[in-house]
Amino acid sequence: MATAPVDLNTLKQDLTRRMDGALETLRREFAGLRTGRAHPGLLDPVKVVAYGTEMPLNQVGTVGVPEPRMLTVQVWDKSMVLAVEKAIREAGLGLNPASDGMIIRVPIPMLTTERRNDLVKMAHKYAEGAKISVRGVRRDGMEQIKSHEKKHDIGEDLAKNWSEEVQKLTDQFIKKVDEAVADKEKDIKQV
Repeated sequence: MATAPVDLNTLKQDLTRRMDGALETLRREFAGLRTGRAHPGLLDPVKVVAYGTEMPLNQVGTVGVPEPRMLTVQVWDKSMVLAVEKAIREAGLGLNPASDGMIIRVPIPMLTTERRNDLVKMAHKYAEGAKISVRGVRRDGMEQIKSHEKKHDIGEDLAKNWSEEVQKLTDQFIKKVDEAVADKEKDIKQV
């Protein structure tokens, strides 16, 4: 049975794609952390129980930003207004929505120092999750290299070089995660 040719670039592309996925997930999680300013991404983590299933808020209504400290949700189905309002309230974002017919108004309160500290802790928790994902991808890459070495597809020296390349790639992504969390922390602490 012929095996596919072993190539460092192919391995690195696969690992990079997967590590980028972890970084993208982190960015989406950060979008849900409120910084005192209204933006539609703030409600991205909200899941609404609608029609017997749980779905993202953006599938039952349109999120708008009419003013800097206010979000609105234009619900498409009048029967879903209460469910959307409840989902926003229970999402753990510290928001208190109020419905006005088919529109739900979500005022963005000023952040207290305590709430800012909680958000920073949450940002660090998300960042740690991203680092764990990146390290998991690294582990998979290292296992692939060991497997190729064991099958004698590559030599010991080549395996060592490839392992170093995978580690460099991992270090780059860990640095990107650290930079992203530092930026988010600065954003949260701005008054």
